[in-house]
Amino acid sequence: MFRWFEQRLDPFPAAEPVEPPKTLVAFCVHYTRGAWPYILLDAVLVTAISIAEVWMFGFMGRIVDWLSGQNRETFLQTESWKLAGMAFVVLFALPGTVWLHSLLNQQTLMGNYPMRIRWQVHRYLLKQSMAFYQDEFAGRIATKLMQTALAVRECVIKLIDVLNYVIVYFLGMLFIVGSADWRLAAPLAVWLVGYIGLLRFFIPRLGKVGEEQANARSTMTGRVVDSYTNIQTVKLFSHARREATFAKEGMASFLDTVYRSMRLVTVLYGLL
Repeated sequence: MFRWFEQRLDPFPAAEPVEPPKTLVAFCVHYTRGAWPYILLDAVLVTAISIAEVWMFGFMGRIVDWLSGQNRETFLQTESWKLAGMAFVVLFALPGTVWLHSLLNQQTLMGNYPMRIRWQVHRYLLKQSMAFYQDEFAGRIATKLMQTALAVRECVIKLIDVLNYVIVYFLGMLFIVGSADWRLAAPLAVWLVGYIGLLRFFIPRLGKVGEEQANARSTMTGRVVDSYTNIQTVKLFSHARREATFAKEGMASFLDTVYRSMRLVTVLYGLL
């Protein structure tokens, strides 16, 4: 069963790679071609799981209402079919959906999806000229290749999963609370407006720092890897302390971007 799901998405497509778009959304869409059916199915399963969990909360509230408004001696006879349906969802339908989502997510997408991206980007990089490689650290290029594959996967899958889950949960809770008294839903609506405002303020800044951090990480890794790759040249014509200083500058530059991004994250979590 695991192998069947692992073979649904080809990690090494034969199509010749072309130059990717330069904007973020178009770039992610470009490298997601061929994986969309499984990503959309993943989104449908997340939606189903979220709806089932929200429905369970509402159902437990209805059980309390039934117990307070009905004869407890005849409660099981009167509501037996509804309770049996709830038991089926809790014991079989929801765990089965979670299991299917886990198979699709972990076996089909988490490994094959980024490998497709690495394979396509690697073949595209092999077509570049000698001048391209002479102007870049080999380690920096390799790091960007590996980081890009994981970044696209996290950007697409996590965005779909998390936003889907949060939206369904929020709308479901808003409906449940509002059905009791619309005034109870007002604080949730105010919170949503504030939440969206915080995201609009922080996400562009986090994106800018994240881009700087990715470049700094690539530079840091490139300097370290190239020192090891050219260790004979380093031993003959350079000095260990000089190479250490060169690597330290890259590490310090990367650490500065980490500090700045973590400050933004701390402020965002504090406000939430």
